[in-house]
Amino acid sequence: MNTLARRILMGRIHGAFGVRGELKLESFSNPPEAIFRYLPLTLRTTQGVEREVEGARGRATGKGIVMRLPGVEDRDAAEALRGAELYVPREALPPPAPGEYYWVDLEGLRVVNTDGVDFGVVSHLFSTGANDVLVARGERERMIPFVQPDYIVSVDFDAGVVTVDWDAEF
Repeated sequence: MNTLARRILMGRIHGAFGVRGELKLESFSNPPEAIFRYLPLTLRTTQGVEREVEGARGRATGKGIVMRLPGVEDRDAAEALRGAELYVPREALPPPAPGEYYWVDLEGLRVVNTDGVDFGVVSHLFSTGANDVLVARGERERMIPFVQPDYIVSVDFDAGVVTVDWDAEF
């Protein structure tokens, strides 16, 4: 499958939990256990092998999410999946609330500042804990805090443009 661009990374397996094949899962959904609402999941191993997973289930514990996958019956099988990632199709997610965005929807949009200077396209976004950061790549890379309306003036999906209030020299 080569459709990673239209899929959302929803979780990462961090290894075995116990001896019966359960897995420690880092879930990127909110709340974390909501990842199991988006079945089937696509499992991508660290070797790049992908398979669709039906019947995944899990629970929240004091130490995070614990997941069971069909066919993973012991600690060795669970450890073999360490580092594997779980994806869902973008279409499986609910529409974002007004003023909210899925990062994958912003990737590839053109970024221009309020003076019309083209900064390139949105490469990716990341979180600093304090706020999210939009990375625009053009003739160089710029990191712009995703703070509306201070720095992110508008997002126009129809035009494919993110307008930013950001100095071209910065």
